[in-house]
Amino acid sequence: MHSLSSQATRPLSSSLSHYSTSYFRFISLSLPLFRTPKSHPKFFTISPKAPIFTVRNCTSISAKPSSELRAKRANSDSDSKLRALRDLFSKPGVGIDAYIIPSQDAHQSEFIAECYMRRAYISGFTGSAGTAVVTKDKAALWTDGRYFLQAEKQLSSSWILMRAGNLGVPTTIEWLNDVLPPGGRVGIDPFLFSSDAAEELKQGIAKKNHELVFLYDKNLVDEIWKESRPQPPNKPIRVHELKYAGTDVASKLLSLRSELVEAGSSAIVISMLDEVAWLLNLRGSDVPHSPVMYAYLIVEIDKAKLFVDTSKVGPEVMDHLENAGIELRPYDSILSEVESLAAQGAKVWLDASSVNAAIVNTYNSACEKYYQSLENKRKSKTEAYDDSNGWSEGPTGIYRLSPVSLAKALKNDAELEGMRSCHLRDAAALAYFWVWIEEQINKNVKLTEVEVAEKLLEFRSRQPGFLDTSFDTISGSGANGAIIHYKPEPDSCSVVDKRKLFLLDSGAQYVDGTTDITRTVHFGEPAARQKDCFTRVLQGHIALDQAVFPENTAGFVLDAFARSFLWKIGLDYRHGTGHGVGAALNVHEGPQSISFRFGNTTPLQSGMIVSNEPGYYEDHAFGIRIENLLVVKEVDTPNRFGGIGYLGFEKLTFVPIQAKLIDLSLLSGAEFDWLNDYHSQVWDKVSPLLDGSARQWLWDNTRPLVKQ
Repeated sequence: MHSLSSQATRPLSSSLSHYSTSYFRFISLSLPLFRTPKSHPKFFTISPKAPIFTVRNCTSISAKPSSELRAKRANSDSDSKLRALRDLFSKPGVGIDAYIIPSQDAHQSEFIAECYMRRAYISGFTGSAGTAVVTKDKAALWTDGRYFLQAEKQLSSSWILMRAGNLGVPTTIEWLNDVLPPGGRVGIDPFLFSSDAAEELKQGIAKKNHELVFLYDKNLVDEIWKESRPQPPNKPIRVHELKYAGTDVASKLLSLRSELVEAGSSAIVISMLDEVAWLLNLRGSDVPHSPVMYAYLIVEIDKAKLFVDTSKVGPEVMDHLENAGIELRPYDSILSEVESLAAQGAKVWLDASSVNAAIVNTYNSACEKYYQSLENKRKSKTEAYDDSNGWSEGPTGIYRLSPVSLAKALKNDAELEGMRSCHLRDAAALAYFWVWIEEQINKNVKLTEVEVAEKLLEFRSRQPGFLDTSFDTISGSGANGAIIHYKPEPDSCSVVDKRKLFLLDSGAQYVDGTTDITRTVHFGEPAARQKDCFTRVLQGHIALDQAVFPENTAGFVLDAFARSFLWKIGLDYRHGTGHGVGAALNVHEGPQSISFRFGNTTPLQSGMIVSNEPGYYEDHAFGIRIENLLVVKEVDTPNRFGGIGYLGFEKLTFVPIQAKLIDLSLLSGAEFDWLNDYHSQVWDKVSPLLDGSARQWLWDNTRPLVKQ
């Protein structure tokens, strides 16, 4: 899926933005699971008109088109929600002039459960990225270029669409500072903002003497959503078997605790859902596309506590947790536990770029109480009172990036084996799918983009270990393929046109791994322009696939490998080239990425998984993307300049690249050999999993090409 770094690919609110940190320390797989990054940054990621139909025989009456009726209903719904929300502004205990509704849940997740889709509920805009701000007389929504068209369709006239990134469009902070009179009070739910984001917001609005107000006890959108709000997910948690996880929980906790000791910390709060799932070898289904459960985890030197809805914990999971020394606590008791840690003098490791502001602020307030109490004792102390260790042993926040992030990114042998295996089963599902769609298109069967995505899901679901898609399938015909994060909707999608390019970006969650692949095809005869662009995208894909680079190389250094062939003719693409991928976890993970955004200086390391997905998009015409997943691996080189090792990539994805879209005259001999070698590997690895027409299709699409 197109790279997280564009959010590309989806940071949206940028799930990867908090990894843009400055550390070059190389950590090999032979070292402990956890290593300590040096610092964390501070980011604020607030982050055609239908015809009028005349009713036959009633010339004086005209029927409104359904789209217009829907718009009126949407206006009415939106206005009533905004009125209800504004009514709460003046309630006791609230007293605000503006309220910010972000896209996130309390864990800064990319995908969230329906009950937490508050921004979508209040605004009507359902795109994954966006921030709504409501004042007493205005309502505005910020989103990025992937969603401008969708937002235009979904927002009522009560809302102002802020096209983030466009020239002259203010940020949320700038807009609030402009529209609010001095001394305004801006309310947020502190659970929905990372501590860093809340701090940046606080400082930004303080320039106009505005105050940031944390509303802990109630989310105002929930107050008006009431009974119609979906229930929180409560599906059971499952154990992620050791044969897939590769490392047991005790070993992971031991490594983490050694990191705590090294950092002078006595506890850590872990709030990212994939980090909790990875560390405890658990998986859930609370969030679409991601096998995680809503939970917090506090790990101390001698114990650990999981904050989760205990109704999701069955006997097997309970035994698993007890064996690992994990205690259970109610999900909503996290703040009281954080207060307790401070009262006990615990030095708590907090990743302020991901842990929410409610937790960090609660801990800091409890620390202040601790020291105030100590000061009071000092003032009233008798000669017998000794406070020589009182200050040095007190609670202190240790603010660093979570060490679990990097440990999770460095896949062990079992995780890599699971990824290799599920990618082959996924390739088999895609072979059966491509046979089916080509047969339908050749029979002139009309297929919508949604029907195609549903059929692909059907083929994948037949594969052993299939659980879910890893993101919403991007199925785009013609101009829709140029919309980088296009999601076809049943009432508005296009029919797949055999005369146009078709872009399919999709992935799956399996019990043993996670897939993400994009292929672009033409069911008829591609134009010379399309072949030229496709071939240059392919050349960039090959260049990155074959890259060899020294240890300690950050991903942004490699980004130009994938763009250089497009650059030669003045073309480019606006998203990152690669994002990290979890093993049977989130399809987007950090800290690694390959992107033109050079803020992320995380070195690529052996065992990391990244996508390789250059593309080209011609607005209103077509889109091209070619995506495989790669594992970073050590490679042998004749020399070792500087005495360090060198790295390269191993392919995980094995699905043919359509030959008729390639202008073979543009390929070098080495590129030509790469393509034939890749297709030879595809045949060898995937053909044993196929039979009948799918096996024949695979052979037809992997036969050696002969250069003219």
